[in-house]
Amino acid sequence: MMRSSYEDIQAGGGPARQAPVERSTDQMTLAGVAVENAAGDEIMERLCEAHRTGKFLRLAFLNAHCVNVARRDKVYRRALEQCVVLPDGLGIDLGAQLLHGRMFVENLNGTDFVPRFFKRAMMPLKVGLVGGVPGVAEKAAEALGALAPRHKFIAVSDGYFGEAGRADLLTRLEVKRFDVVLVAMGVPAQERFMTEHLDARHGGILVGVGALFDFLAGNVPRAPLAIRRLRLEWIWRLTLEPSRLWRRYILGNPIFLADILHERLARRAAH
Repeated sequence: MMRSSYEDIQAGGGPARQAPVERSTDQMTLAGVAVENAAGDEIMERLCEAHRTGKFLRLAFLNAHCVNVARRDKVYRRALEQCVVLPDGLGIDLGAQLLHGRMFVENLNGTDFVPRFFKRAMMPLKVGLVGGVPGVAEKAAEALGALAPRHKFIAVSDGYFGEAGRADLLTRLEVKRFDVVLVAMGVPAQERFMTEHLDARHGGILVGVGALFDFLAGNVPRAPLAIRRLRLEWIWRLTLEPSRLWRRYILGNPIFLADILHERLARRAAH
């Protein structure tokens, strides 16, 4: 099985330049991660405004699995502090209800939100795609181009460039001066890569997109719309890739809920 080269590229090279993260006034925290509580249209307008004004930002999505990773991975948690974080999935809503007494305004999973943003954005954007297995970024770029033809989508690299290829990748990103860079390396690698190696020199808006390229390329089919509306796509994905995902869902979901309940009790005890 091919392994992402991220583990091989953490050493060497200059660090990414960090910038203050501008957050909304309404947020909810889970596992110490601040998550935006805003409608998708509001977030998309913020992205468009960032592009118009030249404001740099990183965007990440948080689901129940991400929360589990964040609880045990301090480096990933620090990376999320450098991102605008959006709520993804039913588990995050349940966690918010238990901890804050309310759910998020809207579920903003990246698989739906990112294509929706490109369809909505009227100004032409130059978008770079980094990540996935060889060939998938090209297919994803083609699919996005058909979906939102006003923008230019360019496959820059797969996710297996290795330590030797990292400097070349960063140079190509800097030369291309992308408006948006989509990074598909999975959690927590993509968020760490975006915060440790990428900054405004490489793209105005950086987005960690997980398995989006695989969905766009047709390598992994989306759940039927009825299942998505019930917010049970995780069950669909589990049936498609049981050997890869059973730990994430069968073990991970109960762990997530148990940790949320523990956090709730701890908050009550503190007050």
